[in-house]
Amino acid sequence: MPEAMLAARGITRRFGGLVAVNDVSLDLQRGTVHAVIGTNGAGKSTLINILSGELMASAGQVLLEGRDITAWPQPQRARGGLGRSYQRSTIFPALSVYENCRLAAQAGRQRFWHWWRHAGDCAHSAGQARHALERTGLAASAATPAGLLPHGHKRQLEIAMCLAGQPRVLLLDEPLAGMGPEETERILALLQALKAEHAILLVEHDMDAVFGNADTITVMVNGSAIACGTPAQIRANPQVQDAYLGEGPCTH
Repeated sequence: MPEAMLAARGITRRFGGLVAVNDVSLDLQRGTVHAVIGTNGAGKSTLINILSGELMASAGQVLLEGRDITAWPQPQRARGGLGRSYQRSTIFPALSVYENCRLAAQAGRQRFWHWWRHAGDCAHSAGQARHALERTGLAASAATPAGLLPHGHKRQLEIAMCLAGQPRVLLLDEPLAGMGPEETERILALLQALKAEHAILLVEHDMDAVFGNADTITVMVNGSAIACGTPAQIRANPQVQDAYLGEGPCTH
């Protein structure tokens, strides 16, 4: 098996006496969508915060393409190839769709020695912004103020902003939250297109979307990973059925 693009090894996070994540390990491979599921409070968002560097692990390692990045802060991990989206929109609503992406690209390629140049003149950032908008289907909305976009397009913009930083790994925290069926299908199609060039971690509550699109699923309960496997393996796992999916065989 090829080396994981991103790997977690025995990740644990304690908040005082509370163990929010307990000895969790997983591998993210290029060309795959790896979903993490679990009820509210299972530790999913804490795990993704640790992987992205917004929280430090109490124990364990995070490896990016074999490099130990456990001690790296979030900005360094972002520049190293990790892109991350959030449960809630983190766009700049007053700025245009294009400017949101350009700023994200600029943040990923800071050039302090060019302090005398206008940031908007950076051809690299502009090119990355345009490319990200094309990849996500937002090129026609480039001049639109981001705050005026429909909800689904705002979520697409967040993914575009991730892509503008040229990540190799995408960490997506509930990108389908609040979406209707048509918007959901558009985002899922985008993820399938993106996975050829990325390793994707998907934290999501929409079980139909997870079982229909994930290559691998990790199930978390009370901070621990109780199962990891293909959708078919997770459906058939009695421990998962009892702890999360309900009694009896999963019908997803």
